[in-house]
Amino acid sequence: MSKYIYQAINEKGDTVSGKLEAESVEVANFMLIARDLIPSKIKEQSKSIDNRWVEAILGTGKVKVMDLIMFTKQFHSMLVAGIPLLRILSILEDQTESKSLKKAISKTIQDINQGSSLSDALDKYPKIFSRLYCDMIRAGEISGNVPIVLDRLIYIIEHEARVKSDIKAAFRYPLIVLVALCGAFILLLTFVIPQFASVFNNAGLTLPWPTKFAMLLYAFLSNYWYLIIGVIVIIIFSMIFYFKTSNGRFVRDSFLLELPIIGPVFKKAALSRFASIFAILQTSGVPIMQSLTILSATMGNEALTRSFDHIRERVKEGAGISTPLKSAKYFTPMVIDMIAIGEESGNIDEMLRAVAKHYDDEVEYAIKGLSDSIGPILIVGLASIVGFFALAIFMPMWDLTQIVTKH
Repeated sequence: MSKYIYQAINEKGDTVSGKLEAESVEVANFMLIARDLIPSKIKEQSKSIDNRWVEAILGTGKVKVMDLIMFTKQFHSMLVAGIPLLRILSILEDQTESKSLKKAISKTIQDINQGSSLSDALDKYPKIFSRLYCDMIRAGEISGNVPIVLDRLIYIIEHEARVKSDIKAAFRYPLIVLVALCGAFILLLTFVIPQFASVFNNAGLTLPWPTKFAMLLYAFLSNYWYLIIGVIVIIIFSMIFYFKTSNGRFVRDSFLLELPIIGPVFKKAALSRFASIFAILQTSGVPIMQSLTILSATMGNEALTRSFDHIRERVKEGAGISTPLKSAKYFTPMVIDMIAIGEESGNIDEMLRAVAKHYDDEVEYAIKGLSDSIGPILIVGLASIVGFFALAIFMPMWDLTQIVTKH
């Protein structure tokens, strides 16, 4: 995506200017026409050194979700109360505790004073204000409904934060148990098994295969521990680097969606996100192609994004929305049928809200059942480790008892 600076004529005959993101000059023209503007001049914006420094310093700053939610809620409340924009931003700059957000607001005030729009000023900080956030603000500026858009943004941010929190909570217990199992395995293998093995060797016993295997593992850990740690570190850093690439994210996200227990949760969460954001974009008056572009950039899953890019190209050719969805891998028949009905009736936003509500409930039920599904697997894992060490210790101990009894 490139940024373009444009000049255009609005419905009143006045010349207006601004910035937008588009794949090409032709797409930028289409987006302006969709906003009821007549383009007169469009040129690609070249990033200045100052802008690159701003993005490098402020754009990388992390902001907590709760800070962003509080910022948006306060912004919405003061805007509804009729407080001027610059006064609102000054108040929010004083109130926020996030240093990154405070710096971003300060720079935003400067940009607005220099003639920039709010959406273009916020767009300089993609790590703080997402593509969806900025494009919805831009749609609100065009339609004159920024307070309504902010209210919908609050819903989206809170909804996604809640879903992420629920998924993390569902995985917290299994991860704790898994870490505890690994720790117990290493502890028993390193400190317990060698003590018993030396006793069994001194007694001249023929060690059974579980004990031999445990001793081989112990010898491998004790002799090559530095290699093991090195390989693990290399693998971790290689995976981090690979997953930052487009192909790496695609492989990772495709794998997560195909997992038997976890995959359906991620898939339902993604469909809920798609439907809720699409519904809000349509209600906010965002043109369909711009909505699809925003959705493609905000799916949060590279596998779904690539699938959706193909859908967007088909829609651009005039195929509608529901027809291309039928050839997509991850969109369920319910989503496709509901969108088809919405296209036929002209109430696609209502149908999308119904889909979002359905998958919100599905995600809630799936997350609640996740622990129940993973529980038996953890029990089997725990039983396997306990059984392995029980055999490794008690089988030779039984033989030792028999020898003592005979003597």
